[in-house]
Amino acid sequence: MRRSPHLVPGLLLALAALAAQAAQARAQQGPALWPYPRSVQMSPQLLNIAPDKFLFVHGPNSTADPFCSLLQEAFRRYYNYIFGSYKWHHSPANLGDEPQLQRLQVTITLESQCDSFPNISSDESYSLLVQEPVAFLKANSVWGALHGLETFSQLVYQDSLGAFTISKCTITDSPRFPHRGILIDTSRHYLPMKTILKTLDAMAFNKFNVLHWHIVDDQSFPYQSTTFPELSNKGSYSLSHVYTPNDVHTVLEYARFRGIRVIPEFDTPGHTQSWGKGQKGLLTPCYSQRKQTKKVGPINPILNTTYTFFTQFFKEISSVFPDQFIHLGGDEVDFGCWASNPNIQNFMQKKGFDKDFTRLESFYIKKILDIVKSLKKSSIVWQEVFDDKVELQRDTVVEVWKGEEYLEKLKEVTSSGFRAILSAPWYLDVISYGQDWRNYYKVEPLNFGGSELEEKLVIGGEACLWGEYVDSTNFTPRLWPRASAVGERLWSPKTVTDLGDAYKRLAAHRCRMVSRGIAAQPLFTGYCSHEYKME
Repeated sequence: MRRSPHLVPGLLLALAALAAQAAQARAQQGPALWPYPRSVQMSPQLLNIAPDKFLFVHGPNSTADPFCSLLQEAFRRYYNYIFGSYKWHHSPANLGDEPQLQRLQVTITLESQCDSFPNISSDESYSLLVQEPVAFLKANSVWGALHGLETFSQLVYQDSLGAFTISKCTITDSPRFPHRGILIDTSRHYLPMKTILKTLDAMAFNKFNVLHWHIVDDQSFPYQSTTFPELSNKGSYSLSHVYTPNDVHTVLEYARFRGIRVIPEFDTPGHTQSWGKGQKGLLTPCYSQRKQTKKVGPINPILNTTYTFFTQFFKEISSVFPDQFIHLGGDEVDFGCWASNPNIQNFMQKKGFDKDFTRLESFYIKKILDIVKSLKKSSIVWQEVFDDKVELQRDTVVEVWKGEEYLEKLKEVTSSGFRAILSAPWYLDVISYGQDWRNYYKVEPLNFGGSELEEKLVIGGEACLWGEYVDSTNFTPRLWPRASAVGERLWSPKTVTDLGDAYKRLAAHRCRMVSRGIAAQPLFTGYCSHEYKME
């Protein structure tokens, strides 16, 4: 049977009309932007993009280095995110005389930071204007430009005929909090480099900017120190379960190219059993009935050799990790071993500490804080250090993690003049059936009745995924998209709280992450459009 010569053109016109209707409906609903920007003005007018003609270019007034590798790599990466993760279902629709977008012009108005690392004071703001034939992205730093590229990529979608489409719009955006972190734990279970790098990708998709790397703990010491190589030689699970200096450098650079800071945590005096395997005399000998046992406890705080070791160790850490902050831990110290040790009892008596082991802990922590300060670094500590009334330097940041009364603790910390990070309601290792992301989303970090000054001292928060029951097999789906809810809470304005709207956007954002290679678990029933199997 011969096909009518008018059938194919007629069918194409009908399909094009249906695609246009679907595109208009999507434009009215708005794109699935995550986290939601500070200001969005969407137009119903749609622009088409031809991948073979579209370019990312530096603006003529940009003061950024046109050969900036950070931006050039971002251009390549986002071109692939926009166009490379989709398959053409049909031949692209005939664009005809319809409006077309030809390029995104990126203008950095201040000196390029291509050779530097982001910091707590980095300007992450940007503005985006999408119009025919050129879209304009403006930022005061490369870090803002990276966020703008992510938002631009989220605006583009592919219709049923394979045409790439974007709505005309104006977006002005900046984060609500400067510290938006993800904590990973590589001691309880070693995380392969591939998993860590994938995590950094997903963090960029959600505009997180801090990787809190809880790199060592009781169970293992995978950080390979050049100054004290025996720490990982004897303290890691095996010699293949270590992060070499090259591995650490790779993580730092991969993070930097995505605008992400890396803050290492070396938690002491507790959580240190793995340290003692490669550094003899560092941990406290435990006693039973006045006889020394084979058991050892926290760091021994009464020996000069302890502080000599940490001076050398943190000198290395401060040179390896460029960020201003080092997380010193200070949580969950078991005083039982200290209490059993006669030498520590005598030391405390001479110091007038009576039997108050929090004073001994404070003595130790203050010395470690002083060492880090001498290296021109600032410290982050868990809240027990503040609770135990350690004499803290004014630039010390307190991370609030305990219990349901975290708002009261934020008030207490900030009213004392210290900056605070909130993680208590965002422990993602605690799992439950159903859509627990809603609970993370509903948290309001500033609902503690603080003054304007006290509210400004809350610099952000972190989603924490501790590693007791997590390794590379379940790490990514447990983290995403649950952490995405925290990401929007820390980025978007306080008024962005509609759970229904958030569900629709997050479901689409989750599919977008999956299409980009992130194994994010589903929110609920449904499917992702990129999962279509086209015959």
